[in-house]
Amino acid sequence: MMFNYRMYHCIGETRCLLRKDVIDTLYAALPPTTVKFSCELESIELDPLTTKPILRFIDGNTITTKGVIGCDGGKSILANFLNLKPTKMFTASTIRGLTNYPHGHPFDLEFTKFKKDGILVGRIPIDNNMVYWFCSQQHISKDEEIWKNPEVIRQHTIELLSNYPQEFQEMAQNADMNSLSFTHLRYRHPWELLTGTFFRGTVTVVGDAMHVMGPFLGQGGSAALEDAVVLARNMAQLGLNHAESGSKVIVHSVGKAFDQFVRQRRTRVVRLTLQAYLIGMLVTSSRLKKIIWIILLILLFPNQNSHVDYDCGDL
Repeated sequence: MMFNYRMYHCIGETRCLLRKDVIDTLYAALPPTTVKFSCELESIELDPLTTKPILRFIDGNTITTKGVIGCDGGKSILANFLNLKPTKMFTASTIRGLTNYPHGHPFDLEFTKFKKDGILVGRIPIDNNMVYWFCSQQHISKDEEIWKNPEVIRQHTIELLSNYPQEFQEMAQNADMNSLSFTHLRYRHPWELLTGTFFRGTVTVVGDAMHVMGPFLGQGGSAALEDAVVLARNMAQLGLNHAESGSKVIVHSVGKAFDQFVRQRRTRVVRLTLQAYLIGMLVTSSRLKKIIWIILLILLFPNQNSHVDYDCGDL
């Protein structure tokens, strides 16, 4: 039986990294007492006298700090503090996973997408053995607790890919169970990023908390790393990498660094989220509406891979 599908090769340099490797690398570069894990934020408020941010955590602890950089995801408490509009939901959900091939995989080292019967599958090797993949479909309204079970996710993925070639089914069948996740996709409207207030005093947001988008470009993590480079560079240029503790200058400089960061990043993240939004609408809309999204993509992004041809500058 012939397998009919659309295959897309993403031109340009693409790399895929394990989140754990990125976190471990960043953690190793910091003094050992500066990082605490598993501290879930409950709320944030400003001290009425000093205007310093006060963070309250689920475990009852509080921290009063000179500045806060929120990277707490699409359901960000800090984004709510900044009065950003709630994130929206695509009519699609995505399954993500990692599959290890002990004797090596047969795939080219490139980001490839396949589409058939309304199901979009993306695949990119991390190295010669490990492959990252995702599978997007129309969202299924079920008890969210069901999708916390990796075996349920795996079996559902195998069923989704039942009409795909054997290599796709084996990819799902042999997936690392601890890597599987099921997510109802969130996004911010691109036009909200044009006008949103992404900092207030010494509080700002980066990453998904600022510009959560669908995974259709594979740029969510990359954009967050760009945020980190630009923000760190602005803070260093204002002397915050060696400011004396307790200095009144710090509060003003932090706010100025956050202001510059938002100004410099706004155009980039608007373009990224707009392109991801249009592709997401193309994946999830009716046939008639798809024509509209295709036209907009062609007009606004004649080079479909321009998002990877970007340099945020040196740290």
